[in-house]
Amino acid sequence: MMNFFRNRLVVLGLVLLATVLLYLLLPSMRQGSMEPSLEVQQRMGLIAASPPPPPPPNSVNITVRTGQLPGDPPLFFREALPVDSAGRQIVPRLQLVLLHGQAFTSKTWEELGTLSLLASNGYQALALDLPGFGNSPDSESVKSDQSRVDLLKRFLESLGVRAPVLLSPSMSGHYALPFLQKHSAQLHGFVPIAPVGTRGITPQQYRDIQTPTLVIYGELDTNLGAQSHKNLIQLPHHTVVKLAGARHACYMDKPREFHRALLDFLSKLE
Repeated sequence: MMNFFRNRLVVLGLVLLATVLLYLLLPSMRQGSMEPSLEVQQRMGLIAASPPPPPPPNSVNITVRTGQLPGDPPLFFREALPVDSAGRQIVPRLQLVLLHGQAFTSKTWEELGTLSLLASNGYQALALDLPGFGNSPDSESVKSDQSRVDLLKRFLESLGVRAPVLLSPSMSGHYALPFLQKHSAQLHGFVPIAPVGTRGITPQQYRDIQTPTLVIYGELDTNLGAQSHKNLIQLPHHTVVKLAGARHACYMDKPREFHRALLDFLSKLE
């Protein structure tokens, strides 16, 4: 008799265990998986809730085209032209020329979305591969400040760019700062991002430059960023944006904040 009751209890226990397992696995079995469903995992705290969906893409279809300017050296560039909501090309609000740092090329601005963003906001954006970077070959003809000024001047004149906003990160200061000193009146605006070469300009030379300037640098860039900031604030018409938590290539660390600051600056130049 005792064996009979013991066997009944064992059978009853197995039935209860099977019922519990079936209850737990039923949601995932409905999905064709032996893992708990996503909803169950979220309730159990195994994974975080799904992030909100990304915002819808810009309805304006922007094409980034490429070109190569002949000369010594030939210069490769990327360009995004502004269009209206119907895709028709429009007159740009401003023209921007974007240079790049030592570890980057014009493709950086395409991949970061900067070129498309500028064009979708009505600006013509030109990004240049400096000699020896990307698709522009190196050349012995650009080893002096004057030769680098001449190179930028040739680039602007050949593409019909007049009174642009010049954006210059890091290494490209070797080109942008000599150009700013000699041709500041030809620039509608200047956006230095922790550029090299700021110590080579005297206080009086800084004061003579009347170009509206947006100084951008990363909070964590305590070397070149801090040094260039200290020098560039001698420009009489400057605004400073320090990107919190960003390193030397601050536009890579904080692209959204960088783009917001850039567009705000451009809107005030028009």
